[in-house]
Parts: sequence; C-alpha cells; structure tokens
Amino acid sequence: MSKKEKVSFAWAFKEFIWPRRKIVSIGLILIILKSLAGLVIPLQAKTLIDDVVPNKDMSGLYTLIIIVVGALLIQAVTSFSLTRLLSVEAQHLISLLRAKVQRKLLKLPINFFDNNKSGALVSRVMTDVEGVRNLVGTGLVQLIGGSITAILSFVWLLKINATMTFVVLVPVLIFAVVMLKAFGVIRPIFKARGKINAEVTGRLTETLNGVRVIKGFNAEEQENKTFEEGVDKLFQNVKKSLTATAIITSSSTFLIGLASAGIMGLGGYYIMGGSMTLGDFVQFTLLLGFMVAPIVQMSNIGSQLTEAMAGLDRTQELMNMTEEDDPEKRTIVLEDIKGDIIFDNVSFSYEENKEVLHNISLKASSGSVTALVGSSGSGKSTIAGLAATFLNPVEGKITLDGIDLARVNLNSFRKHLAVVLQDDFLYEGTIRENILFPRPDATEEELLAAVKGAYVNEFTDRFDDGLETVIGERGVKLSGGQRQRISIARALLADPKVIILDEATSNLDTESESYIQKSLGVLMQDRTTFVIAHRLSTIQKADQILVIEDGNIVEQGKHDELIAKKGRYFDLYTYQSRI
Repeated sequence: MSKKEKVSFAWAFKEFIWPRRKIVSIGLILIILKSLAGLVIPLQAKTLIDDVVPNKDMSGLYTLIIIVVGALLIQAVTSFSLTRLLSVEAQHLISLLRAKVQRKLLKLPINFFDNNKSGALVSRVMTDVEGVRNLVGTGLVQLIGGSITAILSFVWLLKINATMTFVVLVPVLIFAVVMLKAFGVIRPIFKARGKINAEVTGRLTETLNGVRVIKGFNAEEQENKTFEEGVDKLFQNVKKSLTATAIITSSSTFLIGLASAGIMGLGGYYIMGGSMTLGDFVQFTLLLGFMVAPIVQMSNIGSQLTEAMAGLDRTQELMNMTEEDDPEKRTIVLEDIKGDIIFDNVSFSYEENKEVLHNISLKASSGSVTALVGSSGSGKSTIAGLAATFLNPVEGKITLDGIDLARVNLNSFRKHLAVVLQDDFLYEGTIRENILFPRPDATEEELLAAVKGAYVNEFTDRFDDGLETVIGERGVKLSGGQRQRISIARALLADPKVIILDEATSNLDTESESYIQKSLGVLMQDRTTFVIAHRLSTIQKADQILVIEDGNIVEQGKHDELIAKKGRYFDLYTYQSRI
C-alpha cells in the first residue's frame, strides 16, 4: 500500500468510522452473532449423521431441529438489523458528506471554478462520496465479520483434520496473494474512472446548456462524436477493472475447485481407513464453506472498499484545498462601511510571470462612480474582480475605509457588496424568488420598492402571474433587458454600499436600454460603484473614467476632460459615435 493510500484510509477512519464507533460496534456484535449462528448447522450436521440417525433418536432429532431453527431465526434478525442500522447510517453519512463537500466547494476561490467544469464538480459532490457507504455500511463490517467466521472455522477444521485443512489452505493463500495484487492494480483504475466520469458529465452539462448555439451552428454531429469519445474512454476504463475483477473471480473458482478435489480424495481415503466418520467429513465440508466463502466475499468487498477509497482520495484532495476566506489571515470583521476604496500600486497575474495588471493606483471615494473603459482584454474585469475580492493582488494592496482588504473577513465585506453582470445568473423559478435571492426574509414593501426601482413592474404587470411567473432555466423565457432588470432589482434589495457593474446595456434595444439606465441610476445613488463600460455614451456622468490598456491606467479624469485631451478615450469615444 502506498503512503497516499495509508493517509487516505487513516483520514477516512478518523473522519467517518471513529465518530460512528457506537453504531459500528453494534454492527460488529450483530455480525459476530450472525457468524456464530451460521456455524450451528455444520456443527449439528455431525450430530445428525453420527448420533441421531444411527440411534434413531427422535427426541434428539426434535432438539436438533429446534436448535437449527433458532440459529436461523438469529441469523434473519441480525441480518435485518445490520442492514437497517448500518445501511441507513451509511446513506445518512453520504447526504452529510455531500452537503459538506458542496459547502467546501463554495468556499473555494473563483479561479478554482474558472479551471474546473461545473459538470465535473457536480460529479465530485454527488458520485465521489458514494463509496463511503462501504466503509460505514455493511461492507467493512462484513469484512471483519467474515474474517471472524473464517478464523473460527479454520480452528475447528484443524481440530477435525489438520492435514486436510492445510491442503485447503495452500490454494486459499495463493488466492489471497492474487487478490491483494489485483486490488493494487484496480485502485488507480477506479480513481481514473472518477475523473473520466466527471469529464464526460461536465461535457454533457455544457452541451445541454449550450443547445441553442449547437443547433444554431448545426454542430450536433460534432458534439455526438465528442461525447462518444468520452463514453468510449469510460468503457475502456471499466473494461480494465472488469479484467482485474475477472482474474480474481476465475482464480478463486479454480483454486477453491482444486481444494475441493483434494478434500474429496483425502476425505474418501480417511473414511475408508476408519480414521474419519461420515459425520466428520460432512461437518468438515460445511465448515470449509464457512471458511472459504468470507474469503471469496472479501474479494467483492475489497473491490468495493478500493472503489470507496479512490472516491475518497478525490474528496480528500478537495477538502484539503485552501479556502478563499482564510480565518488565520482574514481576521477583521466589518460592521458598517463608508465605501472608500483605494488601490495602492496593485499588480496581478493569473499565471506566474504573466502580469495582467501593472502598478495600478486609484481612489474610488464613497458614493462615487468609477468607470473602467478600454479594449477587450485590457484588464477592466480584473480590476473589478479585485474590488469585489474575487481575486487577490500579487503585489500592492487594496484598502476599504483605510483597512487592508486582504485582512478582512470576506462574508462581512460581501454583505455590503452587489454584483450585476452582463450575463447575470438567474435560477429556474419565479421572478419573486430570483429578486429575493440575496435577502429571502425581506418584507413585501422592500421587495416592491426594488421591483419599482429597477422598473421590473413595467413588464411583470403585463404577465398573467406577475412576480410569480416562472422564468425557466437561466431565465430563458425572458428577454435580455428583462433579465437585466431582475438582476438590478436583486442588487437594490441587497442594499449594498459597493457595486460592481459589468455594464448591462451593451446588447439591448433602445427601449430596454432606457429602462436599464433609469434603474442603474437608482441603484448607483450614494453607493461606491465600479462600472465596466462597453457603451461609452452611458458613462458621461461618471465621477472618474479610467482608460485601461495592457494592464495600465493610461488616462484618468471626467468625460469632458478626457475628450478635451484628445487621447485614447477621445479615439474610443469618436470611433463608437461613428458606428
């Protein structure tokens, strides 16, 4: 076993088994009772053949039947209790673990999500944790219970006939070695399967989300081919694991068959020689089943535990990732804020040695509007991301009311923040639910004020169900302008002090744009606002305009000042005016 696997099992034991030691202990007691009850039939078989039948002892026969039926009843009750107790607890643990992994996911920084497909992450939350049921459920307990049964049977077999027992033991030990080697091969295959499965799921999720684009470009066949390749990759992985499992199964059949042949030969020899009774032989054969069956069963359980550990390896990797809100560094909890934001010589890079922002210094006073303009890829969104604490400076610092944002508890800052993106995210549900998203407990008056402030009522009044209208996944049943106004209403309801606007008017018709402009005017009032401006006509009233090119602020000032300079802003503005 590699170091990583040991670490993983130790982590799994500490995390899942030890906190449930009472339930697992009861499970062990139940499985020991079940194992002991199972041994009653082979032990009573000798009595039946050697004593009861030859002596025609009817009283002994009745007693024997009562003992056997009692043992069967104990087996049935313990088997039911085991499933009820451990399987239910295992499913409960899966649900808790899924919630825990999802909670951890949402604490990870934005760049993690930029580098991972959403479908793949869904797979990590829903599928990777499933294997834990084999640790806390019946899997691990059966492994231990099976081991106890095998040891007890082995001791009794030695008592009946040591030579025959060792003849059986050699092929069983060879099988155990084959099994351990096979599991060493299978575990990486299972781990790779989780990744492939996540990739295929991720691609399928993207395909379903982008179905309009796929159909629009007549690209169905291309998508089918990509998905088929992913599915085939998954099949090849499964084929590998099935081959390893088949080796275990076939070797167990062959080796146990060899053992059986040896027993038949030796047993016949000993019975004919008079050193073994028929009852002894039957008892030996039945007990042998009790010793070998758990070992064969262990190969199946071992396979399940290997799959579980592979899934938990991936879960452990995720749980060990650094959260964005590091409690050791981010110790300052904000109450009320004014909203003065200062960038002091801030540099940033997404990859090492590839700076996208160079020594940016700016001041956004409380209640002011700062517009960021520039060509695509110039660094506007990166500055906005830094102001929203989605990104952290590589050099320099950003302060809020004189406090270094790198030391501020993110939850306490983001309570005062709202973000309105160009393609904003809406849930499948009603318009009311989407607006209430940041504050589900808001009063009806507060909700309606946000609705009016963002001019949402202008279109909901025309809908039969008004605010209760269901908008479909990502708001597909609404126009772009309607979706934007819902996003602005949501931001108004949050009542933030700092707003980041990836300006919402770039792809809208004139009527929608005029409504959006009015609603943005309401939203930006007395709030520190960063606007990523696509249409320069919309930012003429900004308190300051920053022209960003290649990660530098090349011009700074109000609209009229920058036009008078006849520099980069003048070029951009006159170019757009001509279009």
